[in-house]
Amino acid sequence: MTRIVERLNAGLHSAFEKDERVYLLGEDLLDPYGGAFKVSKGLSSQYPERVFTSPVSEAAIVGVAGGMALRGLRPVVEIMFGDFTTLIADQLINSLSKFGWMYNEQVQVPVVIRTPMGGRRGYGPTHSQTLEKLFLGTPGLRVLAVNALQDPAEMIEGAILKGDRPTLLIENKLLYAKELLDESALADFDVQRAEGQDGIAAEFLLKYKQAPTPRYTLAAYGFMAELAREALHKLAFEEELFGEMYVTGQLWPLPEGGLSPLLMDSAKRTGALLTLEEGGLSYGWGAEIISRASEAGTGLRMGRVGAKDQVIPASIDLETKVLPGVEEIMAAIRKMV
Repeated sequence: MTRIVERLNAGLHSAFEKDERVYLLGEDLLDPYGGAFKVSKGLSSQYPERVFTSPVSEAAIVGVAGGMALRGLRPVVEIMFGDFTTLIADQLINSLSKFGWMYNEQVQVPVVIRTPMGGRRGYGPTHSQTLEKLFLGTPGLRVLAVNALQDPAEMIEGAILKGDRPTLLIENKLLYAKELLDESALADFDVQRAEGQDGIAAEFLLKYKQAPTPRYTLAAYGFMAELAREALHKLAFEEELFGEMYVTGQLWPLPEGGLSPLLMDSAKRTGALLTLEEGGLSYGWGAEIISRASEAGTGLRMGRVGAKDQVIPASIDLETKVLPGVEEIMAAIRKMV
């Protein structure tokens, strides 16, 4: 089996090999370091003329990448920690995501910005946040999140080579060391897969085989899908409380109509929907999904699990009290059903 960090690296190498317009920009990318989490390892050795290690200026890196994209290239940017995406917000929200509309679709800006997000490593308040909700809802921007169900090589290569808009790719730090789920790991489930709008990010539904009637649906992305799967398993085999799990690779834009048919068919079947995210509970992806479901008049029992709206502590013991875990997920499900 292959770790997710290795599949991300393989996807980058494949994109570089297939298209000479692909470039990489970021801090500390050159071998033997290969980036803070080694996703970019080997690229500077194999393609030295197409990998640019940069000064510490995230806004400048993304600005340069936007200019390269306007001239027909397909740049990839590595932002060392997701916390630093606040420094690229102006370039991303006010420029790159708007150029297509501003210039009557005569230009495209296919920049892929990939960055590690999330805590649980004891990195402290400014290196542990989950901030993608700051970018959700931005017209012209795509926001993707790596998970263990879809091959990350497939996702990142598709975003680089097929994408026609700026893309923010979220990579949860704890997923890097995880292995991509194969058939043996998913042997207890019937797995449904639906392709996204442009065939880059897929969505999945996991249903237990030969199980009693499911009573809830979990909706998650990124590393929270791993915690959701653990909670799903514990509740099923320790408490005989069965459910289904929906996982998406694309957070924004939402599917046509606002809600995924795969998700809503499951929620209507089970009668309860619980959204999960590592970011702060308020004003996040889960709040939007629940709001859309409520507006659709589904009559579901609904709830959300997310981090407390607090600064993330440096102490790992205290960090676990802020970030949502398996026990919080299980408690929320019990309360709902």
